[in-house]
Amino acid sequence: MTSLPKGRVFIEGRYRKLSRDLPQTVFYCPRCKGHPRRRRKCERCQGFGKLTRDSVQELVGWVLGPAFKTRKNKFHGAGREDIDVRMLGRGRPFVMELVNPRVLEVDLAALEAEINRRNEERLEVCGLHWSERGRVRTLKETRHAKEYEALVEIGQEPDPARVEELIGRRVTIEQQTPQRVAHRRAAMVRERWIELRSLQPADEPARWRVRLLTEHGTYVKEAVTGEGGSTSPSLTELLGASCACLALDVVGILDEDGNELPERPAPVSFGRGL
Repeated sequence: MTSLPKGRVFIEGRYRKLSRDLPQTVFYCPRCKGHPRRRRKCERCQGFGKLTRDSVQELVGWVLGPAFKTRKNKFHGAGREDIDVRMLGRGRPFVMELVNPRVLEVDLAALEAEINRRNEERLEVCGLHWSERGRVRTLKETRHAKEYEALVEIGQEPDPARVEELIGRRVTIEQQTPQRVAHRRAAMVRERWIELRSLQPADEPARWRVRLLTEHGTYVKEAVTGEGGSTSPSLTELLGASCACLALDVVGILDEDGNELPERPAPVSFGRGL
């Protein structure tokens, strides 16, 4: 083992979230904030301190932390998805910042395999490699368009001619801050674009699989439903039929214009200690 002075290590990769009950970072109880004393009598979380049993951050950290001999970490993602939204495709880029590690001689490929073994059908990570502090800012500040697939219940059969006219056309929408995030987002109107990529019938009546390309910062569920007119035009307006978003998946993290991100080659040291 290699002893280290106090410092930080940065490990980069991508994660694919395969379940609909997993937040990206630790989801502390908003009432007690997970404080050891306050949580004991907290009725909101029943003393647990969190509102979910785990998160992407914890599932990754519970493997990386012991390997690097540290309990402290910070998770930095290129954006985040809602708890009930899966992250599929090539996954979402992230950097795990490990604070004051006491060991550096680790095999990242082996740790990647262990994370995936422990979390089969819930979480996958890929391409773990050594990174640096500057990548955190890059991930946080880069604007990414995203591609989604939504399972949508549509009130009536969409007009084929109307759908054909919409496919591939970018539409500018205006979105008021949705009710579900009003407690943590400023009340304002945001202008974004969306693009309908495809609309195909699903296995059940009145249900359709919708592919949408969206600008960075788009509230996608509201872009589908319209939320009573707070997003306009929504898919509901564009199709002329009520739309309910039943399930949502991120299937692509793209560049700002909606093109595929280039692969970042892994460093020569991939999978080995420094």
